[in-house]
Amino acid sequence: MGKNNDGIIHKTSIGGQALIEGIMMRGPNEMAIAVRKPNKEIDLKVDKLNTLGMRYKFFRMPFLRGMISLIESLSIGVKALMYSAEFFEDEEDIEEGSETWIQKVFKDKAEDVEVFLTLLIAIVLSIGIFMILPNFITSLVKGNITNSVILNLVEGLIRIIVFLIYVVWVAKLDDVRRVFEYHGAEHKTIHCYEHGDDLTVENVKKYSILHPRCGTSFLFMVMIVSILVLSFFGWPNPVLRVVIRIVMFPVIAGISYEINRLIGKSDSSLAYYLSYPGLMIQKFATVKEPDDEQIEVAIKSLIAVIPEDREADQWK
Repeated sequence: MGKNNDGIIHKTSIGGQALIEGIMMRGPNEMAIAVRKPNKEIDLKVDKLNTLGMRYKFFRMPFLRGMISLIESLSIGVKALMYSAEFFEDEEDIEEGSETWIQKVFKDKAEDVEVFLTLLIAIVLSIGIFMILPNFITSLVKGNITNSVILNLVEGLIRIIVFLIYVVWVAKLDDVRRVFEYHGAEHKTIHCYEHGDDLTVENVKKYSILHPRCGTSFLFMVMIVSILVLSFFGWPNPVLRVVIRIVMFPVIAGISYEINRLIGKSDSSLAYYLSYPGLMIQKFATVKEPDDEQIEVAIKSLIAVIPEDREADQWK
């Protein structure tokens, strides 16, 4: 792939996810998982995508597509993470007869059940940490504040603080830091592709680890949008507040998705300022500089999903 002659950056819809010693890249038609195995070889697995949006036009409608994309991305991400983890299981874990109770009970459906349970646990923890906890703290510190808009603003700010504390804390864990380095390799490789440079380690290394169309930026946008949306529901009793936040989350995700799409394809100052907080979270927490071997993994994963028609992965 040669360099762009017109100097225009090709904004791609290809996105990725850092895994355990690997990277998953998702293109318009395929998904590729590249993992650096313990013997230092790179394992590459490529699968055709078959999302609801690809099968039914209805699920490509604005706002609805954001809700569906979030659910499908979580499912695909968990499966990719579990696949990468299999290369690093202890020998005792893979000995014959060491099946988990899920594998024994559900047999061929065991993987789907494990993915479902993993997602369920993740969702429950997310609701507890990022919805219920900020709401509870707000109730404790609200004092004489009666204005529901201000209360929702305070809750939103507490939610952002909790999120920042969480990502900064996990970034200090050694294993997570390795994942964040692969996250950096993913971003740098996509930048290189978007600028039309040949996908070599030396070319990739010169690009930034920060990317405006990152999932971190999306999460931050969700928190901002939640402040605005939840303000319309006032400040009812605690149980109803929790129910409203759970029920409205898909709507908030759908709105955030559409805003991120607009930001992603815009070069305006407004788009830059809206993406700036997400970029700073990447810089100080969720993205780290990768080494050459991690970049090699990212390159192999990205090349596997680049379509023949360059316009097919254009960010729309």
